[in-house]
Amino acid sequence: MNPHPFSRLSCRLVLAAVALCFAATPALAQDYPAQPVKLVVPLTPGSGADIVARILSRKLQQMWNQTVVVENLPGAGGQIGTRRVVQAPADGLTLLVQSASHAANPAIYKKLPYDPQMDLIDVALLSTTPYVMVAASASPYKSVKDIAEAAKAKPGALAFASAGVGSSTHLTAELFAQRAGISMMHVPFKGSPDAITDVAANRSVFYMAPLSTLGGMLTEDGRLSALAVTSAQRVAALPNVPTVAESGYPDVNIELWIGLWAPAGTKPAIIDKLSADLTTALQSPDVQAQFAKSGNSTRILKPEQFKAFVAGEIKTNKQLAQKAGIQVD
Repeated sequence: MNPHPFSRLSCRLVLAAVALCFAATPALAQDYPAQPVKLVVPLTPGSGADIVARILSRKLQQMWNQTVVVENLPGAGGQIGTRRVVQAPADGLTLLVQSASHAANPAIYKKLPYDPQMDLIDVALLSTTPYVMVAASASPYKSVKDIAEAAKAKPGALAFASAGVGSSTHLTAELFAQRAGISMMHVPFKGSPDAITDVAANRSVFYMAPLSTLGGMLTEDGRLSALAVTSAQRVAALPNVPTVAESGYPDVNIELWIGLWAPAGTKPAIIDKLSADLTTALQSPDVQAQFAKSGNSTRILKPEQFKAFVAGEIKTNKQLAQKAGIQVD
């Protein structure tokens, strides 16, 4: 029996629809982004994430021939800006550029207005940079050992500055204190610029400043002195500055990292396009040169690798915060 002509027509329509669906995915990736893209940085201007976002925004704007703007929405340890991205349409046009604080917040806050592992898609690791333990040039403490010995003599009396409660700079200082077996007073600020100003005025003993936020302050300002870097090896920008490990604390090996996220529900084709374009941008000579100048290094991770990396960082931070007794309502 011959099939009914309407049956043959239905089959053709179904096959055409399936083919159209398959064709739409690469077209979607190819056309992205068709509108301006916003990079939300939930930290203050001049922060490590802000510096990286602005370097990449210029490069992506050239690559996409599309406007890419950076919007700073600081506050609540990055929660305000992060929530804005979580609530944005999942079209790849509103993205989050955040520091390691993203993985610290689940450990610090009893309750967040979003789930960092469910409400966002981990897209890419953008950069890493060591922390630099900086003190005032006029400070009586000229080395990491000087600070540790003074803190042991007066538990809880010496103060260190941070870019905010639960920030990566706070947790890095707490990590050092735990490894050194000392207790210090924590003085939180709204961002790196304020924390650096406080230390330069010799009010707080030190600040774990991301190298990328210091610029030329160590050489041009004259009010700050670098005591150590937290990376495993010395850095080219500060060849005469020892590592914290060299200073007697081998268990302190940590760097600030910056990443990019998209709202949950963003189509896989867009995530793949973002990942590929960010890899191209990060490996370009001009971005590499700007990163080197600002103290940043690149480390390429695919989305699934970055997801595993973030999960590991969240777990580590929870252990650190619990031991340090850090928690915010």
